[in-house]
Amino acid sequence: KTGRFPFSALGRAMTLNQTDGFVKFVTDEKGLVLGVHGVGPGMSDIISEAALAIELGATAEDIALTIHPHPTLSESLMEAAEAVLGESIHIYQPKKDAG
Repeated sequence: KTGRFPFSALGRAMTLNQTDGFVKFVTDEKGLVLGVHGVGPGMSDIISEAALAIELGATAEDIALTIHPHPTLSESLMEAAEAVLGESIHIYQPKKDAG
């Protein structure tokens, strides 16, 4: 499963006028974080949280439930995790057909 969150929807990126970029979460079917890709401002700092999540065997839900201050660039990681779960409220995510 994957979840992607664009910096163009991130409040802090907007205030910095640096909205180019994204964070993408890659998980297995159970939500275990397998990898994180990111391009944009602050990614050299943000990626350390992703590395820790992988090392500790965290899931997308673990990251989504972790409090991230607002407005910060690190919120993009939480938003990408929520996108994996279909719970991100700051980007449009069409409902998947159950049938």
